[in-house]
Amino acid sequence: MKIVVCIKQVPDTKGGVKFNPDGTLDRAAMMTIMNPDDKAGLEAALRLKDQYGAEVTVITMGLPKAEDVLREAMAMGADKAILVTDRVLGGADTWATSQTLAGAIRNLEYDLIITGRQAIDGDTAQVGPQISEHLNIPVISYAQDIKVDGNSVIVERQYDDRYHVVKAQMPCLITALGELNVPRYMTPGGIFDACEAEITVWGRADLVDVEDSNLGLKGSPTQIAKASDKVRKGAGEVVNLDPTEAVDYIVGKLKDKHII
Repeated sequence: MKIVVCIKQVPDTKGGVKFNPDGTLDRAAMMTIMNPDDKAGLEAALRLKDQYGAEVTVITMGLPKAEDVLREAMAMGADKAILVTDRVLGGADTWATSQTLAGAIRNLEYDLIITGRQAIDGDTAQVGPQISEHLNIPVISYAQDIKVDGNSVIVERQYDDRYHVVKAQMPCLITALGELNVPRYMTPGGIFDACEAEITVWGRADLVDVEDSNLGLKGSPTQIAKASDKVRKGAGEVVNLDPTEAVDYIVGKLKDKHII
């Protein structure tokens, strides 16, 4: 079995975020981590590797420093790593990002593609399903459990207060929840091997069946109206009332906010 895992290097939001004048994230100026949902997807792939002897390839689109997150994935147990980087790909929204990743994945053999449900820097949950659409393969989203049955996958798909059991024939794409598992740590030997491992680097010329009009900032139909760091909450309001007055006061506030 051949598994491709899409991972993303995202800003470590604990250290704050920074923006370019055009409203896009200034990724070069921020501390970064592997996106949590993607790490759960990677762990799922590695468990399938442990069970079935699968080959796991990790792929990311980003700045050259995104090589760090690929080496982390290899230190955890991934077999191969691909970095897709090119100036013309910068500023991409979900549409342009999914076009880029699909164009890169068309170069690969795969039975299963795993992505995270969503990235903490965008929270759109769009890229995984869009990749499947570009590649014309089935998608099962919000996976909380994954099993393989011959040439098919059986997935528990989270849905409100219950889950669906969905079966699809491979090749297909799965988006993983962060709650899917607890990712393993890098091993000392894995770290040494990852530092010496060769990472494949692709650019615009390596993308298959992708038009220039669908790439980068110019190929992104999403327009950012405003971007900001976390909005700080005010001090709030403190009132001292007896229980009956307090109930009336709270209900009145909820009505004012159209909550009830």
